[in-house]
Amino acid sequence: MMTTAAATEPHAPAIAIEADLNYLLDTGARPVSYTFEPPPGVPRYSGLRESQRVVVRNGRLPQYARGFSLDKTGFELRHHETAVEDFDSEAAIRENYYREAEDLIKRVTGAVKVVVFDHTLRDGAPNHGRVGIREPVRAVHNDQTFVSGPRRVRDHLPAPEAQERLQKRFAIVNLWRPLGHPVEQSPLAVCDARTIAFGDLVPSDLVYPDKVGETYAVKYNPRHLWYYFPRMTPSEVLLLKIFDSRTDGSARATAHTAFEDPTAPPTARPRRSVELRTLVFWDR
Repeated sequence: MMTTAAATEPHAPAIAIEADLNYLLDTGARPVSYTFEPPPGVPRYSGLRESQRVVVRNGRLPQYARGFSLDKTGFELRHHETAVEDFDSEAAIRENYYREAEDLIKRVTGAVKVVVFDHTLRDGAPNHGRVGIREPVRAVHNDQTFVSGPRRVRDHLPAPEAQERLQKRFAIVNLWRPLGHPVEQSPLAVCDARTIAFGDLVPSDLVYPDKVGETYAVKYNPRHLWYYFPRMTPSEVLLLKIFDSRTDGSARATAHTAFEDPTAPPTARPRRSVELRTLVFWDR
């Protein structure tokens, strides 16, 4: 296990750690994943995964942090306070947190319009028993493909507006926030978009009760550069670029995954988090 920190206190964040990330083992078959209990005899996930030991760098360190941006690396960390106190309230999330997120992403990106279209609450506690709360995803993935990205615009905007918006630049950006306490277990690792080759991305079906979406599973590539932000707090958010219509070299996909931090103490609390998925539009 690599911990290259000159740490002077227990559990001080390292410069980098080694961790096992779950990649797709590409067999040529299209992976399928269900968001609900599948029919009898059908696996929840049909793809095969292979664990790869990789270096995950501490993105808080200045030598790394000053190079991060949504358009360059596909992700960036921001300090952001929220007025929402109860994330168990669906109404508070939709009526207040959605608005906060839209305002933040507008400021960060310079977009003219931001539309939150989805959110997910996660809890890493085993058998938490909370209905509708998902576990952290421990597989390297990107939430949309270059095909499903435009489809999302048509799904969530009136047809005339969607047609107009699709003529200009648009993107899908996720906003990820810890809840309750700093992240001590199952942090999020993010991959520098510049190190992801198109051939690393494998289209996969994501089956909902009423539709089938498309995401990217990700094959291992030793060129991938991974980062994480140790002990993220509920006053911090991580923005992830999931799709961009622009093809000028800007980041277009940001592979990410939860992972087990080998330096976490035995008393580490399970991670709780909320993520929003947003459509981002520009006027050119």
